[in-house]
Amino acid sequence: MTNRLPWWMGGILMAGLLLITFSIFGADRPIGASTYVPFFAGLIFDLDPEKYSYLKEVKNAGSWEGVMLLGSLVGGFVTSVFITKSFRISLIPTGWEKYKNSSILSRILWSFASGFTMIIGARLAGGCTSGHFMSGMSQLAISSMIFGTVVMISLLITGKFFYNTKGDK
Repeated sequence: MTNRLPWWMGGILMAGLLLITFSIFGADRPIGASTYVPFFAGLIFDLDPEKYSYLKEVKNAGSWEGVMLLGSLVGGFVTSVFITKSFRISLIPTGWEKYKNSSILSRILWSFASGFTMIIGARLAGGCTSGHFMSGMSQLAISSMIFGTVVMISLLITGKFFYNTKGDK
């Protein structure tokens, strides 16, 4: 059994992240991750914000979200290697192989389709998944609560049907 961080420590760390993010020392705006995609596209393809109005809107947000995403990647790596000692490289998670199949292509296609569906739902609700769950919920935003409720219900239903766990103990 791998070590796990206690739930309350995760809550304290998330609260600290939100406190810093909303403060004048942080981003002074809600936390999110999807805004970095158009910001990064603008950098890569040398797009002019004067020509593409949405790039003007995401200029400030996108710049710090890249640092946050890199920090999430590094933080997850450090936690899995040094704290929980659960780091491993695997294209097929053990649960997927046990309940579904061992096809890498199947895993990639299902992951893409489900992630795409989830981000469409989040954007329809006016944000991104991390923005709704972290910033929106902490601010008691109705759209975030609706999104979170729909995601949790969908997870329960999809998990039951997708993994077909009947009789598996």
